[in-house]
Amino acid sequence: MKLYPLFAHLSRRAVLVVGGGTVAERKVAALLAAQAQVTVNAYTLTPQLQRWVDEGRIAHRGDPFQDGWLDRVWLVVAATSDRETNRLVATLAELRRIFVNVVDDAELSSFHVPAVIDRAPLTVAISSGGDAPMLARLLRERLETLLDHSLGPLAALAARLRKRIRIRHPEPAARRRFYETLFTGPVAALLRQGQPQAARQAAEKALASATAEPGGSVVLVGAGPGDPGLLTLRALRALNEADVILHDRLVSAEVLELARRDAERIEVGKQAGNHHTTQDGIHALLLEHARAGRRVVRLKGGDPFVFGRGGEELEFLRDHGIPYEVVPGITAAVACAAYAGVPLTHRDHAQSVRFVTAHCRASYDTLDWAALAQERQTLAVYMGVGELGTLQERLLGHGRAASTPFALVENGSRADQRVVTGTLAELAERGAAHAVRSPALLILGEVAALASSLAWFGQPPLRDAPQRAVRPAPPRPVVAVPAAQDGLLAAIHRA
Repeated sequence: MKLYPLFAHLSRRAVLVVGGGTVAERKVAALLAAQAQVTVNAYTLTPQLQRWVDEGRIAHRGDPFQDGWLDRVWLVVAATSDRETNRLVATLAELRRIFVNVVDDAELSSFHVPAVIDRAPLTVAISSGGDAPMLARLLRERLETLLDHSLGPLAALAARLRKRIRIRHPEPAARRRFYETLFTGPVAALLRQGQPQAARQAAEKALASATAEPGGSVVLVGAGPGDPGLLTLRALRALNEADVILHDRLVSAEVLELARRDAERIEVGKQAGNHHTTQDGIHALLLEHARAGRRVVRLKGGDPFVFGRGGEELEFLRDHGIPYEVVPGITAAVACAAYAGVPLTHRDHAQSVRFVTAHCRASYDTLDWAALAQERQTLAVYMGVGELGTLQERLLGHGRAASTPFALVENGSRADQRVVTGTLAELAERGAAHAVRSPALLILGEVAALASSLAWFGQPPLRDAPQRAVRPAPPRPVVAVPAAQDGLLAAIHRA
């Protein structure tokens, strides 16, 4: 059965809902949102329906259903648990040519209520014709992640400007280009940033300009620790809107797979001792692509504002007049700790947490080791795998107890995650014995001991050093002896 899609204008129009349970309540809520004049027919009502009656938002009829109630209504919903009552309502509505929806009964319904994505005044509706409502709801959930809530204000702004846009751009091709700029450019970005007044001013300026060429922009996006399920909805939308993606080395392939298929991907990874692309080179690429009118995503592992040099990149963009946005990501300390079963703070063990980074032995000299060595706090050390010995030496030298637990989380949140645990006295030895490599995060403090009991993801924590394989002794060589010599040797042995 193919349905004809239809959006009904029900404002100030009478609608009858037969039934007073939770299903009827959901239908009434949607009808009230459409400003319909709702009457509910039921013996008893849910508490919420009764509140709406008391507030005068809906009318209530407690008598048995009567045929005459259909005389002045535009729409009917039958939501009782009695199929015969629902069938009666549907039959009488059909005789009056009134559209009726019988909940969970496609056969009796002349219209179906779709799964709705509400970005008023923009509405997206999905229907399976009543055959697979759960599938329609699943699709709605997926589309919800792709449609930003700023689309509603954007649609409203376009509606206010519609007549002026048609006058300013009478040719359809030019008008299409203007709308593309309006819907994907700075105006849309300003609405996402919660600046409606600035968005209106930008739209007015674009309408008054001679051209409708889209301007470029940059979105600084935190990709999280690697698990694509930890990507935020806004980050996913940005990846699907991008023309160019400048991504770090540590951004996982699974996250990149979620990006727009035809987006240009440029790796600009940096690594200790091996700067694939310098920071100045990254700045130059951002400027080049944004000035060419492209939508650029600068994709960083973790969160761009936690040891990610995001602030430097925004300063550069600001100084060169490039519009930008920031989408936070889940930083490595939060993600790695959670996936290792380590709470960064705990009422019994740690009342504070410090995020620390140092790339080399020299940069460790800039840290306040006396403060870092204090008890009852958690240290989350980024990019410190290469200097575990220095870290261990400095903390012990400033009074941190040798028995302080640690957890080294390698490839946190990814399928190949490893967690190595031990005490501060064993830190460098354990890291070397298990050959821990970047990306890895060190969590040091009493809370790290909880990894052994609270771990839930991947393999259990590695507490002991890996066993070395014991090579069997090589077999003694066998020498072939001629028969004559064999008899001589036997005689020597007997002697």
